[in-house]
Amino acid sequence: MSIQQEAGLTAGERLDRLSFGAPHRRILVLIGSGMFLDAMELYLAGGVLGALVKEGYSTVALNAQFISWTFFGLVIGAWFAGILGDRYGRRFCYQLNLAIFGLASLAAAASPSMQVLIACRFVMGIGLGAEIVIGYGTLSEFVPANVRGRAVSMLALLTNMAVFVSAFLGLWIIPNFGWRYMFVIVGVCAIGVWFLRKSMPESPRWLESKGRFAEADVILRKMETESGVTGPVRQSTVAVPTEPVAVSVVFSRPLITRTLVGILLNVVMGFCLYGFLGWLPTFFVKQGFSIASSLQWTTVMGLGGPVGGLIGWLVADRWGRKWTVVTASLVAAVMGVIYPNVHDQNLLMAVGFVLVTAAYVIVAVGFALWVPELYETRYRMRGAAVCSTAGRLTTAGVQFVVVALFGWGGVSAVVGVLVAMLVFQAVIFAVFAMETRQRALEKIPQGNGGVGGGVSAAVAS
Repeated sequence: MSIQQEAGLTAGERLDRLSFGAPHRRILVLIGSGMFLDAMELYLAGGVLGALVKEGYSTVALNAQFISWTFFGLVIGAWFAGILGDRYGRRFCYQLNLAIFGLASLAAAASPSMQVLIACRFVMGIGLGAEIVIGYGTLSEFVPANVRGRAVSMLALLTNMAVFVSAFLGLWIIPNFGWRYMFVIVGVCAIGVWFLRKSMPESPRWLESKGRFAEADVILRKMETESGVTGPVRQSTVAVPTEPVAVSVVFSRPLITRTLVGILLNVVMGFCLYGFLGWLPTFFVKQGFSIASSLQWTTVMGLGGPVGGLIGWLVADRWGRKWTVVTASLVAAVMGVIYPNVHDQNLLMAVGFVLVTAAYVIVAVGFALWVPELYETRYRMRGAAVCSTAGRLTTAGVQFVVVALFGWGGVSAVVGVLVAMLVFQAVIFAVFAMETRQRALEKIPQGNGGVGGGVSAAVAS
């Protein structure tokens, strides 16, 4: 390619022409390490809460408060991550949230009462909610369009490994050392990752959206050199809009349908992961099983997390986002119908494993990949934050609904509601979801028939 053909390239064009290589793998690992700890902090709650009930340290009602305050924190963290991530940068935000949940986790390990633990968990939730919003969107801005699905799904795979790892560690640590050590492990690791991530670059796409072209060019040149692309390239300074937009843009007429579908996805996944999987150890204990048995079952089912991420990695850029989510939703719904009617222990774990796997395919391809793709760089994090915030807020209240459903009809009632939500999601996604497979982020329409169109009414004054 001649220099004349390369002249005036935008950050997105320069990034999309690179092959996936060493700089991308490094960024993937740096983001993935924080996302892994974020997910581990969330998923350790199931084993910890089961142990707290067994010890008499907590009750089902207090456990519901613990989960709900976690989600109130997630709501605040997700919302402000969108604002801070778009205003001050992706790097600033993911360092801030990692420090918040790391330090709060260490404080939780020393909690003298369940009430103090709940308060610490609320602070943890702020950091956790921010990490979820920033991580996936940031990686999507670095990787080339032709492998974005596989790269983000790989990040989801790394993140979802925490489902199994947290369950496995809980199986070993909680009975032998106590639940406090679970928080210690995550807190210490989070502080370590914070120091490692100080070297991570800012998103060139974000820098460009702020008119900071020289800074974007420095980062891009380094990535190009590491990827084997040589020769002078002139960074475009006019092709990308840099004016700020208000968060209301995601509810403007051209974007509102995709925002509502994104919100639905977050709500359904919140109920599936935290209204079902997160409560399994507590359900088993209340049904008379030992904490060891419940943790063993949850550990096996938790393998569905990384397997779901692996399936997402295999199909995201082949089948596309839309029909992968539809198929996985229907598979999860079928497993949900079967689950309450299974009484054999091995078959129960098998059905639960498939259900969890299907759920995490949706997480990898829908939540992690598809939602951030829906919005342009200037408001990508706020768009993802709106969807995540709505989902987290709904899920916080759902915890009390889960308690009521379990008291009324046991696991069958909880799973019945989940099945209905999954089927509804499949129908809505099939009808209204937009396919974004292998499209450059800048080429995904933002308005009626054009890139970036339809947002002028929301430009901030």
